[in-house]
Parts: sequence; C-alpha cells; structure tokens
Amino acid sequence: MTTAISPSASSPRLGAAPQNPISLRLYKVLGANFSDDATREALDTLAELYAPPAATGLKGKEVKHDTDADGDLEEDSEVNGSRPTGLVSSTSVEEVAAGDVAARARKNLRRDVESKLAESSKQFLRAFGEVDKQLDTLQEHIGLMRVRCDEAQAQLHETNEACKSLLDRAGSLREERQGVAVRQSIISAFLTRFTLTPSEKDAIASRNVPLGSTFFAAMDKAARIQADCRVLLTASLTLPPPSHTTETDDEEDSEDRATKAGRDILAATANQLEQAYDKIFRWCAFEFRQMGRDANLDVSPTMREAVRRLRERPELLMEALTYLSQTRQATLLSSFMDALTRGGPGGLPRPIELHAHDPLRYVGDMLAWVHQAIAAEREFLEGLFGVRDARRMVGAVRTFGETAEEGWIAELLDGAVKGLCGPLRVRVQQTVRSQESSITSYKIANLVQFYLVTMQRTIGKEALLSKTLEELTELAYSVFYGAIETQGRSLLHVSLDLDDTGVSPPLAILDHAQVLREMMIVYEGSLLGDEGEEELQAGFRDILDKMIDPALEMALTQADEKKRQRPAWDKAAFVLNTLAYLQGVLEPFAFTTEKRGVLQGLMEAKVLQLIEEHYLDVIKDAGLAEVAAACETRRPNEPLSHVPAAEPAALQAALKQFSEWLSGPEVVQSPRLGLLTVQNVAARVHQAALERVAETYERVCDEVKRAENKYEAGATLLGSERPFGQVRLLWQIFGLRERGET
Repeated sequence: MTTAISPSASSPRLGAAPQNPISLRLYKVLGANFSDDATREALDTLAELYAPPAATGLKGKEVKHDTDADGDLEEDSEVNGSRPTGLVSSTSVEEVAAGDVAARARKNLRRDVESKLAESSKQFLRAFGEVDKQLDTLQEHIGLMRVRCDEAQAQLHETNEACKSLLDRAGSLREERQGVAVRQSIISAFLTRFTLTPSEKDAIASRNVPLGSTFFAAMDKAARIQADCRVLLTASLTLPPPSHTTETDDEEDSEDRATKAGRDILAATANQLEQAYDKIFRWCAFEFRQMGRDANLDVSPTMREAVRRLRERPELLMEALTYLSQTRQATLLSSFMDALTRGGPGGLPRPIELHAHDPLRYVGDMLAWVHQAIAAEREFLEGLFGVRDARRMVGAVRTFGETAEEGWIAELLDGAVKGLCGPLRVRVQQTVRSQESSITSYKIANLVQFYLVTMQRTIGKEALLSKTLEELTELAYSVFYGAIETQGRSLLHVSLDLDDTGVSPPLAILDHAQVLREMMIVYEGSLLGDEGEEELQAGFRDILDKMIDPALEMALTQADEKKRQRPAWDKAAFVLNTLAYLQGVLEPFAFTTEKRGVLQGLMEAKVLQLIEEHYLDVIKDAGLAEVAAACETRRPNEPLSHVPAAEPAALQAALKQFSEWLSGPEVVQSPRLGLLTVQNVAARVHQAALERVAETYERVCDEVKRAENKYEAGATLLGSERPFGQVRLLWQIFGLRERGET
C-alpha cells in the first residue's frame, strides 16, 4: 500500500537529506537529456537488441538468463513475487508485457552486451584467419614472380649487349630520318612560300581562266614572293664576310646556291607577273572595245581591280585607255547624231532637229544632251578608277591634276567628247547667225555662256569642248552686241511727233526699254549667286551702255529739236519723265547701280534746271519778278524807291498781285509740274521754287524797310497786303519750314 506524500511534508525532508539514493536516482533520471545523437543511437541499439520476438519466431525456443550476484540485479530479480528460472517457454514469452522486457534489459544488459562483443570478436578472428591464409599464398606467388623477373632481366641484358651495334645504327638512321624530315618540311614550306602552285600558274598564264579572285590572288602571291626574295637577297648582300675555313667554305657554297635560287625565283616571278599584266591588258582592251556596243556603263569590281593593278604598268594602262577613249568618242558621236536626227527608242524623246524653228530650245537641247552625256561619262570613269570625292559639293569647281586619277579622267573626258565639238559648233553657229532679234540673241548667248561655265567646272578650261563653247560664246555675244548696236542706231533716227504736246517717253523708247528689261531678267536668272559686286556690275555694264546711251542721246537731241520747232513744248518735263522711266526700269536690278547713278546725276542736273525755270515762272505769276529784278539790278547808292519798277505805286501793285496769287491754287500745285510722272520730283521742284519765292519776298521786305531806300511808311506799305510783311506767315502759307527750324 502506497502512502501519498504532500508537497509540504516532502520539501523539508528533501532539503534535509540530499544524499538519499532514491532522490539522486530520480534527479538523474528526470534531469537526463535524450535529445543528443549519441543517446538516441544508444537507445536505438538497445531497442533492436531487446525487441520483443514474434510469437512464431520464438515458438519451441528457450531463452536462458544468467543470474547476477550484483546487488542491483538481486533487487530486481523478482517479478510478480517469484524468481526467474532462466528458461522461458514460447507461451510465457507471448505473455510477457513491455515492462517485463525493460526489467529483463536492466537485469541482463551488461551480460548481453559482453556476449554480443565476444561473438563479434570471434567473427573478426575467423575473417582475419582467412585473410592471413590468402596473404601467405600471395607471398609465395610474389616470390616466384621475382625469380621470373630476374631471369627476364638477365636475358634482356644479354640481348642488349648483343644488339648494341644494331641499336646504335638504328639511332643514327633515326636521327638522319628526322633531319631529312626537317629538311623536307623546310623545303616544302620554302616552295609553298616562294613558288606558285600549278593551279595558280594556270590562272596567270592560261587564257581559259578568266580574270577573277583566283587570278588576283595568284598575282598577289607572285608579287609577295618577289618582294620577299628581294628582301632576302638584300639581307644576304649586307652581311659581313666570314673567316676562310673549311666550314665557312661550305657555308659560302650554300649561300651562293641560295643566292642563285633567289635570283631564279625573282626571274620566274617577274616573268609570271609580266604574263599577268599582259593578260590584264588584253582583257581590258577587249572589254573597252565592247563598251561602245553597250549603252549600260556599269563598272564591275573585276574591271575596277584590273585597272587598279594595271597602274603598275603605265604604258599598258595608257594604251588600254586609248582604246577606251576611241570607243567612247565614236559611241558618243553616234548617240549624239541619233539624238539629233532619230530621237530616242520608239521616237521618244523626239529628234532635236525638229525644234530647230525654236532657236533657244534647239540650242538648249543640244547643250543639255552634251552635259548629260558628260555627267554619265564622268560617273563611269570615277567608278572605273575608284574615285569618290565626298568632300566636293554639287556644282563646285573641280580641281584637276591633284592626283593621277583626276588627270586620267580629265584626259578621257576630253577625248570622249572631242567628236561632239564639230557638229555642235556648226549647228550653234548657224542658229546664232540667223537671229535678228536682239533679245533672242542675248538669250542664246547667255545660255551658251552658262554651259561654258558649267563645262569649265566639270571638264576644265583646257578641254576642247570648253574651248569650243568659249568660241561659240564669243560669237553669240558679238552677234548680240551687233544687234543692239543696230537697234541703238535705229533709235537715234527716230523723231518726236511735233504735233504731240505730251511729255511722256515716246513709244520707241518704251519698246527699247522693254527689250532691256527682258535682257536684265535673263541676266539675273543666269547668276549663280557667288559673284562679287564688281563681277556682278561688269557682267552687264557693256549691255547697259549700249542700250541706255542711245536712248539718252535720242531723248536729249530730239527734245532740243522739238523745242526749237515748238517753243511752247515743255522740254524739261519730257527729259525728266524719260530719265525717270529709264531709272524705274533699272531700279529692280542690283547690277544696274552704276548706270542708275549716271541717270540720277542727269536727273539732278535737269531738276535744278527745272527748279530755276519754275521759280522764274512762279515769281512772274506772283508779280514780284520786276521788283526782285530792280533789287538786283539797281545802281549802287541808288534808292530802291527811285527805280521805276520799285516805286511805291508799282510796289503796291506788285504786292497786291502777290496777295491775289497767294489765294490762288498755284500755291499748292503747279499745272506745269503736273506733267511730271514722278510726283516726288514735282513736289521737290515746287517746294524749292516756293522757298526761293519766300526768300525773294523776304529780301524785298528788307529792302523796303531800309531807310536808305527812302520809302515813306514802308511798313505800312508792306502791311497793306498779305502776308503783311511777315515772312514767317508766308512760310506757313507755303507749308514750308523756315530756315533754321528743325
């Protein structure tokens, strides 16, 4: 019967007796840690060792347990109040509970572990016994093998002694074979580097192999072989001479043989290269002859490479290019004649000769065809020589002769278009000489000059076509200048209509100026935009002189003649209107500055003359002419009042007439100046005349007010009529600013 122990009762007791074995065992059990690997492995081993056997596996078997004299075992030896007998039947094993297995394990643990270790040791001993027997047998076999090896070593030594001479001979032969192999490899490498293969030789020499990558590769290899041989020969000649011994004599013989081989290789490669260049020349000559038949001028990479390589032989290249020049010259001439007479394929475009009735289009079409042909020809030649000038702007001047390729291109272009000069010259000359209109002649001359500048920038000034166009330009301008000189001379013979009272420019000058305007429009349209001021003026100076001078001469001379026969006719207005009209024709064009300056000078002179005439007319109409003349012509020390024209009565009448004139419309606008076409000039002339009238009135007032002129009540006399002797008021009436005012 178990008695329960309360915590209050047990606590002081445990503290009082800490050495109690039971307490120590409990503390040890309760404080044990079964989570480490070693403990778990030990527990797993015990579980396997004391696993309860199956009923079937233990039937008919007996389990024997030895008793232990140990005190601990004796305390646990009893189970259910009885001692174990040591033999357990199968029936009793099945009835054993889990607690019985644990009890048995605590009782027999040491014995079971020791028996287990003993059994394992016996198994190891049996295994090592078998191993020892096998090692003894292996030792016997090794001894027999050592005996056999010693015997074989002895026999091998005897064999080596017997075959030593053969081995020496074989070694020397092996060394000789290696030397021969090395020499063979050197010779093979030398031949590979310094000779051509049969296929490469065929590519160079055979006519059946066309030009292509194989041919050019063989040619490059031959050139490289030649260059390498020259380098090696140069190096051998520059080495110092060796001392004269037997070995050096052999070396000299070998060097002589090498030098001879190098010279032979040089000769062979030189011959092969000459064959290659000759093949390129023959191929290029054939291809250049075929280019006349084909309108397509595309350059293949093979042809471009062939021409590039043929530059190494300038004489062959020039001969081949001669064939090309002749072929292209004949082709272009034939194409030009077809364009003139037959037109394009299928009749489009139409033949140029059909437009011969229109001289400007006729000449323009011919020159445009030539320019287009030159552009295509140059593009072909640039592709042929591989020239691409990316830095040149379109329309910029070409620079010839900077490179050999540019020189060849210029020469070939000149040769190709040389045949076009004859037909072009004849047709342009016929067209130019058959023209009667000066404006048409000028348009043709300007057109030819434009193409002259274009050709000089494209093919150079020394080309035959440029010189031909220069001759045609000179001819066209000579015909044009002849036409305008004839027109000017005919203009001088035109007479003004005596019955016409108008002062406008005559119809002949209007027509003449219209022709000049068209010429200036054509000239302005032909400018490139990069001309300087002097070049701009000089380009049209002669034409202006030959067109304007006859018009001026005709206007002045015919105006004098008409004025002589018709005194009432206003010559000054006519001349000013004509000059203003001519200046208006020239004004929109910047290159007429010089001539407009000349016309402006003439107009200034005529304006001053008209101002003087208008002043005299105005002062006469105003009634102050006689008084002003008296002020100017009286004798010294003679009082103005004693002069008949300036007597008080005459002065009073003059002032009254002047006052009436101030009230009239002539103060604002003069009928005579209304005839001028340029209103600015009319206003300027009228204002200048009014200024002089005001100055004259001021001078008269000053003279009247002076005491030595002996006017009685001069101020009253002046104040009787407008402007009452007030000069400032007169300036205001005229609408002018008084001198000194800003």
